[in-house]
Amino acid sequence: MNQEKIGKFIAECRKNKNLTQAELSEKLGITNRSVSNWENGKNMPDLSLFKPICEILDITINELLSGEKLKKEEYQYKLEENIVNTINYSTKRIAQNKHIISIILIIFGLFISLSAMMIFPSESSWGSIYSVLGIIIFMIGILKMLNNIKWYKRLLFMLITFALTMTILLFTDYINVRLNHEAPRFRNTTTTAGNVIYYDNWFYDVYRCYFDEENEYWTIEKNGNPTISDLINYCQ
Repeated sequence: MNQEKIGKFIAECRKNKNLTQAELSEKLGITNRSVSNWENGKNMPDLSLFKPICEILDITINELLSGEKLKKEEYQYKLEENIVNTINYSTKRIAQNKHIISIILIIFGLFISLSAMMIFPSESSWGSIYSVLGIIIFMIGILKMLNNIKWYKRLLFMLITFALTMTILLFTDYINVRLNHEAPRFRNTTTTAGNVIYYDNWFYDVYRCYFDEENEYWTIEKNGNPTISDLINYCQ
């Protein structure tokens, strides 16, 4: 489908009808820029506009897609050719739209995950909740982008991507706990006993011994199962 040829044909037919771009766009209920883009060969009219364009310009859809007036002996051949071209064009447009949606989901998912880590304080569980939500949206975008490959390859890629993404988030969270002495965002439970606050992460434990605003310290240890008595005596 030759967009440039079709665009020049639309312009020619419009001028033959003594219509300006503004007048044609008004009749079709679209913007002047849309008509200008057609005539410059930048894009094609939407399929829903084919019939009204042809009615206004007094041409057939077959002639519109061919980008020229057709003789009777050419009509059947061009009709078959244009049907194939239209199907290919529609398929390509659908694929492009899906690709754009996939990219939007990927970017939006990453934005949610990263912004959640920065906006919500570490003591709040909402940071981890929104981070996981962002990862899910990110994975949906990846899934849509890989829609054309075999399901088992897609599943394997999704699992690897999810594992890598979660690893990056967990490692970033650990570095933040280690360097900035903040509560881990990804944790199972938070327990307060005496003057200690205990954060149970999946892979390590964090103890915050709090005495007053200027006197506290943090320790990170291997994952364990301390009792309430252990926690009360931990900071002694």
